[in-house]
Amino acid sequence: MNRLSFLDRFLPVWIGVAMVAGLTLGRFVPGLQGVLDAVKVDGVSLPIALGLLLMMYPVLAKVRYDKLDTVTRDKRTMVLSLVLNWVLGPALMFALAWIFLADLPEYRTGLIIVGLARCIAMVIIWNDLACGDREAAAVLVALNSVFQVVMFGVLGWFYLDLLPGWLGLDTASIDFSAWEIAKSVLIFLGIPLVAGYLSRKLGERSRGRDWYESKFLPKIGPVALYGLLFTIVILFALQGETITSRPWDVVRIALPLLVYFAIMWAGSYALGKASGLSYERTTTLAFTAAGNNFELAIAVAIGVFGVTSGQALAGVVGPLVEVPVLVGLVYVSLWLRRRWVARAES
Repeated sequence: MNRLSFLDRFLPVWIGVAMVAGLTLGRFVPGLQGVLDAVKVDGVSLPIALGLLLMMYPVLAKVRYDKLDTVTRDKRTMVLSLVLNWVLGPALMFALAWIFLADLPEYRTGLIIVGLARCIAMVIIWNDLACGDREAAAVLVALNSVFQVVMFGVLGWFYLDLLPGWLGLDTASIDFSAWEIAKSVLIFLGIPLVAGYLSRKLGERSRGRDWYESKFLPKIGPVALYGLLFTIVILFALQGETITSRPWDVVRIALPLLVYFAIMWAGSYALGKASGLSYERTTTLAFTAAGNNFELAIAVAIGVFGVTSGQALAGVVGPLVEVPVLVGLVYVSLWLRRRWVARAES
């Protein structure tokens, strides 16, 4: 914990303040939600896009792209990530949605959509704060992005139509464009990834790696957390009235999400450790498996079912639960790291 800056050390406080500020603004400032929601280009919220780009660029600028081959050669990490993200994760969310929300089909469908949207954004921040493997995170997030474009529609059909039919359950099919998914990936991952790669390549070419890592990166580092806090304020301001006006519904949706994050993170961490991965790669595996792409989930839910639908509310509750839970797991990871190092030295 000593290596964390003042901003990092009190991150839960700043995130709590940002969430409360966003909810308060969305609830009590007339017209703000409409103004923020109207600032869009081709359906993409510009304030949220700006926050995510600011959040992800500094972390991706830290990645040593010349070391990515060491990750791609690690077949164990790659296979575990694919299985956790695209087999176990969606199946677990499907089961929890039916266990906790069997009587609420709209929320249940929204929760299943959240489970299908694998994380490509904030996981990079959580992994970096927990001292995970940056290069592994970049590769696994890129892998998730490719699979997201290819598999989201297939898994949506399977979990919302085919499987419930097989089990004799109510069905709720969804219809959405593959371009919407690809667009989310290109904007929220592609732009900061290209910017981060070019920053390192051009910075090292002109000034050297020592200058780049000792001078340039410390200057842009805090921008990631400023972007994170800005994104949280905007996101919760957009949905503040919805969340505060339906508190019991929020609780019903939050319960299976809490169980999901706990099982996915702890299970992935235990699996990584049992498989002989290092602390850094175990941590990266756990966070990339536990996080979800709530931006995509909300966009799909709103696009298919409408902004006032129960499915959209379930998507909005996702970050309400995910942000504080995964921040807490960052601190759990750092505590485990100290024990891991101490055991290795003994």
